[in-house]
Amino acid sequence: MAIDKTVATAAQAVADIPDGASLAVGGFGLSGNPIALIEALLAQGAGDLSVVSNNCGVDGWGLGVLLEAGRIRKMTSSYVGENKEFARRYLGGELELELTPQGTLAEKLRAGGSGIAAFYTRSGVGTQVAEGGLPQKYDADGNVLQASAPKEVRPFAPGGVEAEYVLEESIVTDFALVHALRGDRHGNLVFNKAARQFGPPAAMAGKVCIAQVEELVEPGAIDPDQVHLPGVYVHRIVEVGSDIEKRIEKRTVRSAEIA
Repeated sequence: MAIDKTVATAAQAVADIPDGASLAVGGFGLSGNPIALIEALLAQGAGDLSVVSNNCGVDGWGLGVLLEAGRIRKMTSSYVGENKEFARRYLGGELELELTPQGTLAEKLRAGGSGIAAFYTRSGVGTQVAEGGLPQKYDADGNVLQASAPKEVRPFAPGGVEAEYVLEESIVTDFALVHALRGDRHGNLVFNKAARQFGPPAAMAGKVCIAQVEELVEPGAIDPDQVHLPGVYVHRIVEVGSDIEKRIEKRTVRSAEIA
């Protein structure tokens, strides 16, 4: 029996995402942002979303469009960075934020998709990440309404060198939205360069993974050794074309004379 996970449009792909859903979204900066799926979700209308992604796009692009529309209730991220609206909503009490070290965030997603409930890591030991107290929600006056709780810390001695490690729970979300360079009808995906940072682990963490691809090919057209994410993790795939807009956060140039 043939397995064909293709969906005709981005709108159809995200049609059943409800209010209050949790989403794992690929992207590193603006690299690998599943913008067609994000814009389709914006048009679809779902709100009160809890989103796990390295960052929240920028003002007016990527996840930033959902944020500006007031559709995101909580972000789990490692970087606020270039998005002024992200910072404004967080500091103004309109958005809950769970800050997580970048590598830890990627591993929490990967672990969730691998059936691993939790793991120990050195990242965050001796800081508020482990000890608790990181502000997660402010009120309109800048007072901390909610802070992170302390996490379990215990010693291990890998290689005979004892050190402390903090326990981090994995992440599993209702849906995942990712962008890949190429995919086949079975859902096997190939990511391009920096899009591999958070694309595969975000896809793994979603109970329902929706992938937009620039090029859709027939099964067998992708060398199995080149598959970055097996189709077992992908439930829907939609082709968006190679001419889809891809923005850059910052462009730095220099004059020809200096070059």
